[in-house]
Amino acid sequence: MPISDRDDSFDRPFPPSRRRQEPPANSLKSLLFGLVVLLGLGVMSAGLILGYRALTRADRDMPAATNPDVKPKAVVANSPLDSEEVEANTLFESDKESVVNVDTVALTRGVFDDHTTEHQTGTGSGFVWDSDGRIVTNYHVVEEALKRTDRSIRVVLADRSRYDARIVGAAPDFDLAVVQIAAPKEKLKPISLADSSELKVGQKVFAIGNPFGLSLTLTTGIISNLDRMIESPSGTPIPKSIQHTAQINPGNSGGPLLNRSGKLIGVNTSIASPSGGNVGIGFSIPSNTVNQVVTEIIKTGRTARVDFGVRLYDQKKLRRAGYENGVMIAEVIPGGVAARAGLRGLRQNPTMGRAEPGDIILAINGQLVDGVDEFQAIVTRLTPGSRVTVRFLRGEDEREITVTV
Repeated sequence: MPISDRDDSFDRPFPPSRRRQEPPANSLKSLLFGLVVLLGLGVMSAGLILGYRALTRADRDMPAATNPDVKPKAVVANSPLDSEEVEANTLFESDKESVVNVDTVALTRGVFDDHTTEHQTGTGSGFVWDSDGRIVTNYHVVEEALKRTDRSIRVVLADRSRYDARIVGAAPDFDLAVVQIAAPKEKLKPISLADSSELKVGQKVFAIGNPFGLSLTLTTGIISNLDRMIESPSGTPIPKSIQHTAQINPGNSGGPLLNRSGKLIGVNTSIASPSGGNVGIGFSIPSNTVNQVVTEIIKTGRTARVDFGVRLYDQKKLRRAGYENGVMIAEVIPGGVAARAGLRGLRQNPTMGRAEPGDIILAINGQLVDGVDEFQAIVTRLTPGSRVTVRFLRGEDEREITVTV
């Protein structure tokens, strides 16, 4: 048989005893990881053992957990109130009996019998206006009861006595309403009014109300601004509203805003808040407006509001047309103030057959009219029956007339 030139012994593997063993890299990593884990477990075990020994030693060293002979701790007298605290407390004690809860109650008749049950559907605040039991609150607090026959109004006094109330009248344009209860005169403490035209930015204010149903809650702050325009439930502006930082929340509506003497300077009506909670921006209807509107409601059951008898042209279109100031009359209501005064709205030129602009109202009683909001705010402050001067532009001519509103 042929003889090969190869030495087959070199093709056979070395015996185990003669081979060189190189540990793989993965094996070294596994070994190191195992050592680290063992070391960690050892440290943890030692910590647990030491902690257990310390706890058992501390438990052995502690006195008994209970003591049948223990006595209440001695108390010391409260520190005296400072001047601001005395001021706030005195005001609260003086005025709290004038503030009430105004609740809306739903009446539900049983399905199988005539038994009637009731439950509260809304709550707000209010205050005693006079000794005949008239209570002032916000219109939006009692709006539901005005619109639904299955709703009634209940007033809760500071002593928690409850009375069914009837509605005297409401003024949605000013978010004010008056209700009346048949409470004993000795329980009624009418609130006093201050002149809101004398208020100053920065002065202290105090609010008492029932936020979230928490009766007789006092908060304090300052006046932030005196010339805010807020919107009433009817969509009309309430001018000269008070912006303040006294915290008010749902349930404060209709409650009083007071000066440091405890006199009414406004009726809390709304807050500005992105979250629904108080962020320090509250609004109140000024007391002078409240005084006028409430007096009219008590006299007639409603409030008279000046109406110029005009419909105004769209303000944005007016500015695009090149009119930088004033408001344009789009339509004059027949028989209204503007019609009687000879003011004109938009009309067709009888000769040329093209549209002619209406009169542009520039000022009322010397107050410049910069836009629709300013016009409405000025008109709102006018007293029905008063004579006012209107300056207006007709074509290229500026004119002035006196009208009775």
